[in-house]
This record gives sequence, C-alpha cells and structure tokens, in this order.
Amino acid sequence: MSSLKDNPVVLGKDISLEPSPLKSPTASSPRVLVVGGGVTGLVTSWVLLDRGYHVTIVSKEWASHTKAQRLTSQIAGALWEYPPAVCGHHKDAISLHRSKRWSMVTYNIMAGVAADPKLSELSGVRMKPSIFFFCHPIEDDGIQLDKMMDIQKTDIQGFRRDISLVQEHDLDPNYGVVDAYEHLAPIVDTDQAMTWLMGVVQSKGARLLTETIDRDLFECEEELRTRFGADIIVNATGLGSYDVAGDKTSYPIRGGLIRVMNDGKDFPKVTEALAIPADSVHGSDEIVFIVPRNDNILLIGGISEAHENQLDLTLESPIIKRMRARCEAFMPDLKKARLDPDYPLAQGLRPFRTKNVRVERELRKKDSPFAAPSRIIHSYGHGGAGWSLSFGCAGDVAALVEESLKDLPPKPMAAALIRPTFSETAATQTPEEWATVGIKLLWISVLGQSSQWVSRMKMRVTSSINMLLKIRQTK
Repeated sequence: MSSLKDNPVVLGKDISLEPSPLKSPTASSPRVLVVGGGVTGLVTSWVLLDRGYHVTIVSKEWASHTKAQRLTSQIAGALWEYPPAVCGHHKDAISLHRSKRWSMVTYNIMAGVAADPKLSELSGVRMKPSIFFFCHPIEDDGIQLDKMMDIQKTDIQGFRRDISLVQEHDLDPNYGVVDAYEHLAPIVDTDQAMTWLMGVVQSKGARLLTETIDRDLFECEEELRTRFGADIIVNATGLGSYDVAGDKTSYPIRGGLIRVMNDGKDFPKVTEALAIPADSVHGSDEIVFIVPRNDNILLIGGISEAHENQLDLTLESPIIKRMRARCEAFMPDLKKARLDPDYPLAQGLRPFRTKNVRVERELRKKDSPFAAPSRIIHSYGHGGAGWSLSFGCAGDVAALVEESLKDLPPKPMAAALIRPTFSETAATQTPEEWATVGIKLLWISVLGQSSQWVSRMKMRVTSSINMLLKIRQTK
C-alpha cells in the first residue's frame, strides 16, 4: 500500500513544464474523471497527466475575466502560507499535520516556476517578501511560535525576525505591533495563473467538458464511470462536496478583498505582502491582509464569516468598511488609494469543512459484501489555502489513484497520523519519552471531535505535545 507520507511532487522529475506529458499515455492507460475546474482540479490533473493517465475534467464553469463570473480560485488572495494560514480556521490536528507537508511541496514547485522570469510572467507566480506582524510577542502564542520555529527548519527562503520591519515599511508605529518576521513566499496572480494552468493541462492532453455534476458521486459512480469511460473519479468540487461527497460538514466562509490601484501614483508602490494573523490569543478573527495581486493591483482585506453563503457585500457594508479602516490604520498611505474601477470588491466563499482538508478515498461501502471498494477519491475542504496546498494534495491524490486501481481497502486520513507514532515508540529510550508518545496515542482518540471547545483544546494540547517533543529532541 502506498504511504501518504512519501509522495512529494518535484518539478522536473514528477511534473514537467513542457507541453507534452512526461509519460505519454497508451490506449490501455487508466482513465481519470476529475470533477471540478478550480486550482485543485487543474493541478491534480496536471500531476496525473504527467504520470501517463488519460484525464477528463468536468466543471460547471471555468475561469474567466468577466465582472460577473470569477471562480473562487480567482478571487482567492493566493498568498502562499505555511499552515496555519492567517485566517485562523485551519485547526484540525490531522489536517494540519498533512497541510505542512502539502504546503512545502507547493512552495518548492512555485519557487521553481518563479525562478524563470518568462515563466513567472506567463504563470503569474512571483516570489516576494511576505511579512507577518503580531500585536503580542510570538512566544505568547504557542501556535504561532510553533509555526515560526517550523518555518526556520524548512526550505523557506529569506527568514528574518525583526521588529524594525514596522519602520521599514512606513506602518503606523502606534498600531500596536510588537513582533514581526518575514520570508520569501510565492504570490499568485490568480487570473493569470488559472489561464496558464488551463493551457498546461490542455496541452498535455486533458479533455475539458462543461457540465454540472451535483449528485452524490457514490450513488452514481457506476453511471459516471461508464459514461466517461473512467477507471477513477476525483472529486475536486470545493463547496460542491456538500452534495457531491454527501459531506454535511462542508460549509462556506465568506471572504472579501478590496482592490486598489498600486501603480505608485498615489502612494509608494507596495511590492511585498503584509499581514496580521487572526489573534489566537485573544480570539479575534479580524485580520490585516495587504497583498500585491500584480504590477497594478493591490488587495486589502480581509474578513472571515463562517456559514455566510450570500455574495451580497458592497463597499458600504459595515464589515467591509471596518476591514478597510483596519488596513488604513495599519498602513496610513492606503487612505490615498484609488479603487480598481473595473473590479473594486472581490468576494467569494472559501470551501471549508469541520475537520478541514480532506484528501482521502471514498470510505462508504457498497451494498454487496463482494463488491470492490469505491474508486472515488476526494480532495476538498482547502478553505483559504487551495493555492498553498495544491501540488502537495495532488501528489497524495496520485498515490491514492494508484492504490485505488489495485482495489486495496481504503483507509481514513487519521490512519496516517497513527503510523508515525508507533515508529516514535520504537525509538524511545526513556520513561519520559514513552509517556510522551503514550499521550499522543491517547490524543488521537479525540481528534475526531468537533465542538468549538474541544477544537480549542485539541489545538492547545497538540501544540503542547509537539513542543514537548521538540524539547526532548534538543536534550
């Protein structure tokens, strides 16, 4: 059985920027139906195409540049972030454990794309300084401290922790920032990138079909596989998974971003991302998010409204006015900013679920005890991190495709978190280390709980366990 811990996607080795696939499919190569045409569906298709699969992508709509229609993948802020993201909603321990690996796979691929000036322009992917500010010492927040320590152990470039970052970027010294760090991160012009991704998968042989599939895939699996000649179905429908995966834990978090001109005429051009994360110490969900979209547009935000599914915000909505005032208080130069006359307010619904990201085979069993397992694979619930996790999740989907083609029994995502704890147990040498691993094993039994209180406790205890392990490792 494949191990979901060992599926990195490496640019030049596992995926190619050439128009033809790395491995050309034959007439007998397996066929995959990907449902969903956002970033998750397109990147997953790219990885599968370069492995020699025939791929058909079905979506009810595709990326466009019209005012009336933009996909969630286009509206996204698309600043690459190491988990948890600034919005503060990715907190499920199992999902977070995986997301760190997924995000680094994506980081390395995007850094490779951005390293080529022509390819960077074509794809809309650029490496820029990304600066995070805090209104309390980072050491006072276990989650943010863990995140910062993890970042320094990765391939992330240009890390620097320095409070003088406030002065370097003409921010209001009275805003209350007391700590800050920066590193280089991919920033994606999503309109450009979605057009590029569609071109990549089409050149490699993907067939794109416009159709709405909104039924539970498990209930119509055989019908769809027969109609599309598919051996495997991949669900990448985001919020559509409420119906398509029969997942009633899926829910929207409404987001909004104001778009202003960033041409240097009204204020010094902003060329880096600036953010204040959701305050996990004081429970605030109000964030500052200032990110250059491209050479002429700056995004300022943001908001995070769980279970709001109406896209009826305006520039006069109280929450949007507060969001703008918050950013202007942090960076006073923004008071002079001109709105983008063509598209001043971007709003969309982030696709979350109670247990966060799901990259997993269909676990429901068919009626017949002799039936083979379902050949549906899910990749959804990425929330505000779809771009950041895209290539990492696609690598796991590809491994699950191989596993599913062998009709091996599916395993839940939680199983991947249990396996390494036993290897830790085998390596322990002291009673204290045995106790630490024992706590981790017991902790897995409550990871599936979802109440607000339990969710907070899960993050605090998991953070404490991880910190204890780090202390043990340094002794």
